[in-house]
Amino acid sequence: MTTPRRLLLVNGPNLNLLGTRQPEIYGRETLADVERITSDAAARFGLEVRAIQSNHEGVLIDAIHAARLDCAGIVINAGGLTHTSVSLRDALASVDLPVAEVHISNIRERERFRHFSYIEDVAVVHVIGEGVPGYARAVERLVEVISGRADG
Repeated sequence: MTTPRRLLLVNGPNLNLLGTRQPEIYGRETLADVERITSDAAARFGLEVRAIQSNHEGVLIDAIHAARLDCAGIVINAGGLTHTSVSLRDALASVDLPVAEVHISNIRERERFRHFSYIEDVAVVHVIGEGVPGYARAVERLVEVISGRADG
């Protein structure tokens, strides 16, 4: 069976407000910029990206479940759900796909409640605090993992 040539890009609650929400923390780039940067990075490896953003946890979980059928990996910035959602973590663990966790800001240098990530232990790639360009780095590192899976 050949490896699917698609990545799922998941952006959680409030990331639809990128560019206007706390630009001193998240910068001025928008969700459209995130999706473009991620798609451009994936295209360099012959991959396409299916992007989803939702403020509703169940919508994100449904998209993660669907990814098991036609995606090679998942790039996720779960936003605030990173710190609260066992259900989202369990969905990621259940689909048997490599996961790259991305955070635009450095969650380890922010409020104490942001220091913990439920996703951390199911992700094989972590790109934290590199701004929006971190999404491209996450794709590059995830592709290395996927290539290793395909080879081994």
